[in-house]
Amino acid sequence: MEGAIGVGKTALARRLADSLSADLILEEVAENPFLERFYRDGRSAALPAQMFFLFSRARQIEAMRQSDLFSNVRISDYLFTRDRLFAELNLDPEELKLYEQIADNLAIDAPVPNLVIYLQASVDVIMQRLARRNTTCDRFVERAYLEKLTEAYARFFHNYDDGPLLIVNASQIDPVNNDADYEQLFRQIERTTGGRHFFNPVSAALA
Repeated sequence: MEGAIGVGKTALARRLADSLSADLILEEVAENPFLERFYRDGRSAALPAQMFFLFSRARQIEAMRQSDLFSNVRISDYLFTRDRLFAELNLDPEELKLYEQIADNLAIDAPVPNLVIYLQASVDVIMQRLARRNTTCDRFVERAYLEKLTEAYARFFHNYDDGPLLIVNASQIDPVNNDADYEQLFRQIERTTGGRHFFNPVSAALA
């Protein structure tokens, strides 16, 4: 599961994991002690926030590789290879160089997902969802940062070819809270086994 902050990927990952009786792998956002300072102050906490996520994701992948890879379906609310997207967006050139050296030394062998679901939504929609969610960090997310982030995601997935990709227009649907929207999306996920696909549904609530 992928998409910008506030688009709904974690909540949807939880719902899919429940439907599929799958193991759930979540980004350790609440555990990152630098994240609120990053959203509040920007540059001063960018590097420690990024490094926390890098090490956290590396530990999760290592733990997963040490277990039976074929024991269960796994649903994750992040794609490891997009870690660099945030590094390039948030770090200055010297910090990025340090990040790259550490990431290379970690030699993380992340598995390629059977399917990546990329939730796309407009910045206006994401801002509205962040306001409803109203967590401590969300209050400090600025519109300008979200605009840069959504553009970076669009570039990243324009070039993504590691495996099957389902791009979902999530601006007009709410698969987390609307059962009919969720069923539409779930049926599409079941049908998507390869290639690049676009899912642009109309909300069942609007139909």
